[in-house]
Amino acid sequence: MLNKYARAFFTRVLTPFAAFLIRRGVSPDTVTLIGTAGVVAGALVFYPMGEFFWGTVVITLFVFSDLVDGNMARQLGRSSRWGAFLDSTLDRVADGAIFGGFALWYAGGGDDIALCAVSIFCLASGQVVSYTKARGESIGLPVAVNGLVERAERLVVSLVAAGFAGLHAFGVPGIQYLLPVALWIVAVGSLVTLIQRVVTVRRESAEAEAAERQEAQGSEAAK
Repeated sequence: MLNKYARAFFTRVLTPFAAFLIRRGVSPDTVTLIGTAGVVAGALVFYPMGEFFWGTVVITLFVFSDLVDGNMARQLGRSSRWGAFLDSTLDRVADGAIFGGFALWYAGGGDDIALCAVSIFCLASGQVVSYTKARGESIGLPVAVNGLVERAERLVVSLVAAGFAGLHAFGVPGIQYLLPVALWIVAVGSLVTLIQRVVTVRRESAEAEAAERQEAQGSEAAK
């Protein structure tokens, strides 16, 4: 749902900025690289120190590059396999840095091994959820399922919770518990999404193989 509605809204909002960058001679690949570097820096510099508010502010500023680079490519008429590959690959890097930053905090100053493990699970499951779709599509299956918690949901839930949890440093009481709750939600949601995709790929592969056998039998009968 977030992918469908929020992405369309922000694409319209960011179109003038994308056009400005094009006029300045900036390429979509440059925006992708800078955006990923900013997200990684924000996550791995601020989060391990427990600076969740400022870390989230930095990440949010750069995370919109994921929309800007695609917008620029469309305006330039340069949408390409390379651009899609680079964007998707660096998305995984950025996601890993965010949840890695949480894990580092809970392994250190946050002193909570359980939440460190949950953060690592969120990191790993997010990568595997993306892989299942990519792998399914690579073997010719549509993987036609809208998972419960996909990338947009993982980022929004985690970053919003981290940003608000960071307000505890400014004297807001009790709000620091939002992040642990969010991490558990993302972990459970990612597990459900992974199961949804595996079940879908299993069903689609069985249907595809049955259709191939039926077609082969029809060809034999025609002989």
